[in-house]
Amino acid sequence: MRVGLGYDSHRFVADRPLILAGQRIPHPLGLAGHSDADAVAHAVIDALLGATGLGDIGTLFPDTDPAWKDADSMELLRQVGARLSAGGWRPRQIDVTVVLEAPKLGPAKPAMAAALARALGLDADAVGVKAKTNEGMGFIGRGEGIAVLAVATVDRT
Repeated sequence: MRVGLGYDSHRFVADRPLILAGQRIPHPLGLAGHSDADAVAHAVIDALLGATGLGDIGTLFPDTDPAWKDADSMELLRQVGARLSAGGWRPRQIDVTVVLEAPKLGPAKPAMAAALARALGLDADAVGVKAKTNEGMGFIGRGEGIAVLAVATVDRT
């Protein structure tokens, strides 16, 4: 078994939807990014790639490539799952912590976890999604953006 850690952060901006784990979250601001800026999917991708030594999201899906402009990050996650499978790896468990002041994610967490599980072919109980505030500190505390940490375990098929 191997363990990988992923991290992503994005600024809040106007005129974009807030997409986390493929779910549209009601909020007046979305996240800035080349793709759909789904920071949850991005952190999970990096956790999986880190655990398997298969690179990182910026190498596979560079923001300098117009092919990934406004890309669906959950589709990118599915592609990474296929890459893991082709390399003889399978995800076993994902744990995600989203750090933001607002919006509150309580109602969305089950759907977020279910979407991640479906994208990776995992049982629902193999994915955890938590939300925390930053207690008013730093860029997160000022409501300027969010950060996401993800841990993934993988093993050989």
